[in-house]
Amino acid sequence: MNLYIFNKSSYAAIFGIGTYVRELTKTLRNSEINVYMVNLKSEKTQIHIEEIDGIRHWYFPEPIQQEHLPKKSTKQDELYYRNVVYLLQLYIDDRKDLIFHLNSMDCKPLADALKIVFDCKIVLVVHYLHSVMPLLGSISRLSTIISQPDEPMESVETIAKRFYLREKELTHSVDKIICLSNHTFDLLRQDYDICQEKMVVIYNGLAKTSSVYYKPELFVKYNIQSIPVILFVGRVDNMKGITYALRAFKRVLDAMPCRLIIAGEGSFNVHMKECEDFCTYITWAGRVGKEQLYEFYSIADIGVLPSFTEQCNYVAIEMMMHGLPMVTTSAPGLAEMTEDGISSLQVPVIENDDTVEIDTELLAEKMLYLLQNSEERKRIGANARKRYELLYTSDIFRENMINFYQSLL
Repeated sequence: MNLYIFNKSSYAAIFGIGTYVRELTKTLRNSEINVYMVNLKSEKTQIHIEEIDGIRHWYFPEPIQQEHLPKKSTKQDELYYRNVVYLLQLYIDDRKDLIFHLNSMDCKPLADALKIVFDCKIVLVVHYLHSVMPLLGSISRLSTIISQPDEPMESVETIAKRFYLREKELTHSVDKIICLSNHTFDLLRQDYDICQEKMVVIYNGLAKTSSVYYKPELFVKYNIQSIPVILFVGRVDNMKGITYALRAFKRVLDAMPCRLIIAGEGSFNVHMKECEDFCTYITWAGRVGKEQLYEFYSIADIGVLPSFTEQCNYVAIEMMMHGLPMVTTSAPGLAEMTEDGISSLQVPVIENDDTVEIDTELLAEKMLYLLQNSEERKRIGANARKRYELLYTSDIFRENMINFYQSLL
């Protein structure tokens, strides 16, 4: 079996695809599958091929902008992908049992070009759905929008429907779809008209790592007093609920001394205005490496994930792996990962006709409850670790992916 995994560098960090690709290639080592990596729109200035840990990597740089085409032109993407496939045709000698594994929701021209040139199976992983992002994850609103005839709508609805139509076209063109949650499986079946035989649910997985750091030493290292620490990890934007996390933290801070660590990139200037009165109690760490992030997991007392929509969130998996008790939302995908009251505490996402929001008071109440009850923190953290062991280890991920690839042939 010859497996070619496609990655687009511009999306890798944003949607966790980079982590997914690293874990996938790592877990497939020493298997009977020949794995190759194709890196699209790379930062390298020319086509480059290299071997990394026994896996051949191709790097295709960003296309040169054609003056007669607008930026982000569909025509430009078609030309780029067609040329990539043409070049791959020159390099791929062993074409037996070819599988092309795609990780982006805007690569329909790539899928079409691959089908024309190769006798292959094309797999698509749904890491995200652009269609629900303008709607803050509101599936009910998306269902209403796509049921309406093509007529002028509000700009956000127009954007959502445009993304939906593109995603529907792509999902119908591939051979098999990997969903990262049962919720996405049901959504594609009901609203995208994908037959369930074409889809499979496979959760993400991570290699086991436990917290081994001595907490007092980390307090000294990061110059933090011995007070409770709340950890937020993820993009600093509205989709991840950062505004609600900051507002809830203010209410918790009013009740007891504590510190909030925010690890992730994003629009800091916009959200720092939310906490001008209590900014000295917040550590804005920015994007950090894995080792430092795992130190944050070790130093934290609780994690907070107030996202509006997720698939199979790696941050949640990491927190469970470290036995960190979490306060999450009931967002699609995220609520499926943990059990409310057992391996996390969940706050409902409130959907109105044209807005989506989170109850800040309730979020703060659940955060405060965990901080003030050490036995509950231990219980929920231990259950979170058990749930990781049950569903999200790299061994489980490896077995599921190998079985899936073999089923294609």
